[in-house]
Formats: sequence, structure tokens, C-alpha cells
Amino acid sequence: MNIYVGNLSYQLSDDDLRQAFEQYGTVSSATIIMDKATGRSKGFGFVEMPDQASGEQAIKELDGADLKGRNIKVNEARPRTDEPPARRARRF
Repeated sequence: MNIYVGNLSYQLSDDDLRQAFEQYGTVSSATIIMDKATGRSKGFGFVEMPDQASGEQAIKELDGADLKGRNIKVNEARPRTDEPPARRARRF
């Protein structure tokens, strides 16, 4: 199960994220998304858990929980689409 985790502290590491979810089951991967230009966290990440039931329990327990001073948002990740992001309207 692929899990989206948002509103992460910018000081949080991949290992911190992994540890938060390991109390609910096996974690295959835990990755915080980094900005390529600055090297700084974008404030969200993804956790992969092989067991569906464990993933659902983690979502239920951790959504809204405090992690390093931030109330995190946790839900099942949506599949990526190949559509380009919408362009903002130009103002002249």
C-alpha cells in the first residue's frame, strides 16, 4: 500500500518517517520528497507498506497526529497521472 504523508516538518528525515510507521507494521520504503533546486524538503513524502491492513491501520492512527511539532496528513496515495500540471493564466 502506498501512503501519502503531508504537512511534514522540514527537519524530518526519511528514517524519522519510517520509524513513525514501523509501529504499525513492515515498511518497505519511506521517502520525503526534496526540492531539486534547493535540496530542502517539500513537506510531504510517501511510505510503502506491503500489508494492506497494516497500512490502513497506520493511516487511521497517524492522520492528524503530531510528528515533530506538525499535525501530519495521512491518506492512501493516488496513482500518478501522466497529465502535465495545469498552467496558470497569465496576467498582463
